Amino acid sequence: MQNKDWLAKIEAELKDNILQFWLEHTIDEENGGFYGFISRDLTVNRQADKGLVLNTRILWTFSSAFRLYGDSRYLEMADRAYRYITSYFTDPQHGGLYWMLDYKGAVTSSKKQVYGQAFAIYAFSEYYRATGDEDALTKAVELFHVLERHSYDPVDKGYIEASARDWSETNENSLSDKDLNTKKSMNTHLHVLEAYTNLYRVWPEPELRDKLRELIVVMLRHIVDNESYHFKLFFDMEWNSQNSHISYGHDIEGSWLIHEAAEVLGEPELLEESVAVAIAMAEVTLREGVDEDGGLFNEAEPGKLLDSDKDWWPQAEAVVGFYNAYQLSGTLSYLEAARKSWHFIESKLVDTEYGEWLWSVKRDGSPSGNIEKVSPWKCPYHNSRACFEMIGRLRGGSAH
Repeated sequence: MQNKDWLAKIEAELKDNILQFWLEHTIDEENGGFYGFISRDLTVNRQADKGLVLNTRILWTFSSAFRLYGDSRYLEMADRAYRYITSYFTDPQHGGLYWMLDYKGAVTSSKKQVYGQAFAIYAFSEYYRATGDEDALTKAVELFHVLERHSYDPVDKGYIEASARDWSETNENSLSDKDLNTKKSMNTHLHVLEAYTNLYRVWPEPELRDKLRELIVVMLRHIVDNESYHFKLFFDMEWNSQNSHISYGHDIEGSWLIHEAAEVLGEPELLEESVAVAIAMAEVTLREGVDEDGGLFNEAEPGKLLDSDKDWWPQAEAVVGFYNAYQLSGTLSYLEAARKSWHFIESKLVDTEYGEWLWSVKRDGSPSGNIEKVSPWKCPYHNSRACFEMIGRLRGGSAH
């Protein structure tokens, strides 16, 4: 397959399936914002809670889409998301954003999950990149200062997982039922890194530069296992790893996000190290995590597969991560892996009946039991971002 043909397929998938689905099916005209839950057969739960992650990811996606295409429909979606987040999720008393609202916009979880604050920074900075709205940049910068004031660990570096509404200590740290209740995690740091990288593109102030540099070093020294080149996932305050699970999707996603952060920062020694780590992580993921059909397994322990299902988001990240490794190394096996990942997505995950992508398929290719099409965690971000990234790269650029 020639790159121009692949580019055309990706662009069609992005515009005609992913973005179109969210335009047509997710707007909550009655209560504002977007529905919190839609099943894969398009059954809408109009009274589902509305999550911060879902809403900030919608804002990021349609800001990015408008920046790429200039389509007014994408701007209307981004504007809608921005208004809803700033009107309902923002805590006017203590700063930061709430974790969860009910369908009418009342707060159901007021804790300050750093993961969610990071996605707001990511989304606000992208909205500013797309529109030039100074208010959005101001909000992103304010959130950066809030995180540094309340969530930063000045002793061992990095960021704690969560706080209570008033930023006091909480014992409810975990992102979801699947996650360990630890003070620090790979996942939160990966997305703070992503957020600070995007903010630095538009606000290259020395204080942010220092924090971005430090965060890249934290990823490289504490979170990447420099023997296995997998991510360690959960930590105590002093960076002692709390389990041995492997998340293949996060490994391949992190490989290119660490490299992207170092590239945006622009410091040669750190960039050189990040390139080597990105290639090493891609190589281990390709060797251990990719099935014969090109799909990426979910999770493992060293030497043992724990979850052979293939969720939608690791497949999206695999396309970008493997292609990034190909761009960095010139090694054709990574190009082949990226193309096989895309083929797996097209043949197994794209929902040709109802639109968008399935949550997951089993190893035999049949849909898994998870019926979520839109939910607090099923959002347009991973799959749209993979398309944005690949469009930029296949057009001859390095990133979107």
